[in-house]
Amino acid sequence: WFGRRSERFAARYLRRHGFRILAANVLDRRGELDLIALDPDRRTLVVVEVRSTATPDPQRAADSVDAAKQRQVSGAALRFLTRRRLLGVPVRFDVLAVAWPAGAREPTVLHLRHAFESTGRFQMFS
Repeated sequence: WFGRRSERFAARYLRRHGFRILAANVLDRRGELDLIALDPDRRTLVVVEVRSTATPDPQRAADSVDAAKQRQVSGAALRFLTRRRLLGVPVRFDVLAVAWPAGAREPTVLHLRHAFESTGRFQMFS
């Protein structure tokens, strides 16, 4: 429930900042894409990895997106784009870290735009 609550908050946060949420919790054979959004520029597709922590430091959650996680997200994004015939669309990978300590009504958010490049065998260009 903690992760889902953080993902719902992340979607609201992005909407307030001009993003359009296109999909959430996209299942893939090797994982899941948390959020897929359209950047406020309306040209760039943004794959958002949401990380959450019960500590007051959102950087700690953001740091958990290691090389293995980046490969998993990149691969899932490539498969999603291929299925939807969107391979020519500019894509960016963001990390949205949500720090939600016990008792806090609102979390602290760290939004890292361009958090990482696509990795793995099939690299994409944004």
